[in-house]
Amino acid sequence: MTTAVDVKNHLQLLRTERALAMGTPLRHDRAYMADLDEEIVATRHAWISSAVLEIARFREELGGAQHG
Repeated sequence: MTTAVDVKNHLQLLRTERALAMGTPLRHDRAYMADLDEEIVATRHAWISSAVLEIARFREELGGAQHG
């Protein structure tokens, strides 16, 4: 199972890749940069979703499912 921490680490790698690319000719490759930016956005959304899901599971383990 992938955890929120795993997804966050992947997001950080993507951000590092983008920062490194900005110092190379790849910064002018529109397709590459657009793809990388899209992957960063999708991964950020996955990170937030996985964190919320982990919190909900933790709350359920602590006190049962929340109703209402």
